[in-house]
This record gives sequence, structure tokens and C-alpha cells, in this order.
Amino acid sequence: MEEFRSEEILDPEAQSPKKGSGILRFLVDILETVLLSVILFLGINAITARVRVDGQSMLPTFDSGEFIIVSKLAYKLGEPERGDVVVFHLPRDPDQDYIKRIIGLPGDEVVIDDGRVFVDGALLDEPYINAQPTYYGAWQISDEQFFVLGDNRNNSSDSHSWGPVPVDYVVGKAVFVYWPVSSIGVIDHPSVALAAP
Repeated sequence: MEEFRSEEILDPEAQSPKKGSGILRFLVDILETVLLSVILFLGINAITARVRVDGQSMLPTFDSGEFIIVSKLAYKLGEPERGDVVVFHLPRDPDQDYIKRIIGLPGDEVVIDDGRVFVDGALLDEPYINAQPTYYGAWQISDEQFFVLGDNRNNSSDSHSWGPVPVDYVVGKAVFVYWPVSSIGVIDHPSVALAAP
């Protein structure tokens, strides 16, 4: 009885990959990796910013040199609140970015007198400040502005000295400290309590 076997005839050149195709695959992999990295970088930059705190104006909340992640989507998805820490373009020099706390919302009247801050006649309870302000003044906030102050009230260039911030100058809400390691954590945004007028 005859036995039949089916054998594949293999081309020896087909068994070993060509050197040119290996290099091409390697280059395509690198290109895909670079393209994915660029897309991720642009996506992350579209929704966040990274900011370095420079100076003492936000003590005790932030130390100079801390690095913070800012959400650019925060106010596209929600409303700003009194007590939010925000990064914004300085009205008198939009090339500079500042970090401060929102005290007055559009339409509010802010009065600082006798070391206390009042909004629409109600005293603010501010557990986050370094010291009570030694200055005084009154400001009416328009519909397209925020009134911002540093937590280190007597060592801060803010709305008490150069006025309210236009709403469209706000970059976003500070959400996370990522450097130094000892400071890593989510940023607390306490709701600022208004006492009865």
C-alpha cells in the first residue's frame, strides 16, 4: 500500500524576514509612538495647565515653588464659587499668570473694613487666611468679573490693589499639588460661609 504525504514546499527566502521590512516596522512603531505622545500631550494641555507658585501671596495654602495642576474644564462644566482657588491672566499684564482665591462673584459688593471682608453686607468666614487684612475699601463687581484675594492678605498683589479680574481672563481652577512630594494632594476649596448681615 502506498502512503501519500502532503508536504508544503517552502521558499527558504520566504522563511527568513527581509532586513528591510524589519527596519520599516521599527520606524512605523516609532512614528506611532511619537504620534500617540503628541496627541496625548495636546489633549492634556487642552484640559489642564501646570503652574508653579511663585511668591508668598497664598500662604498658608501654598508655599512658593509648589507645582499645581489647573483644570481648564472646571468652569465649562460647573460654576465658580466663593472660595475657589483660580489661576488667571493678570489684567494689567495678561502675559503674567497669578493664583488667588475668588472672594466676590459677578454682581457682588465686596467691602473690606476693620480687618474683615464683607460680601453684600455679610461677613465672610475665612479659616484659610494668614492674617486679617490691614487695608480697607469697597468694590462693586460687574457681571463679567471676579474679585480675588491672596490668602496672605497683607502680602498679596490682588483685586484690592488693581481691581477685579475679567471672567474670560480665568485660566482655570487649581485642583492638585503635584510637587514637591511632601505637598502632593488634592486642593481644598472650602465653601466660604456668609454670616447673616
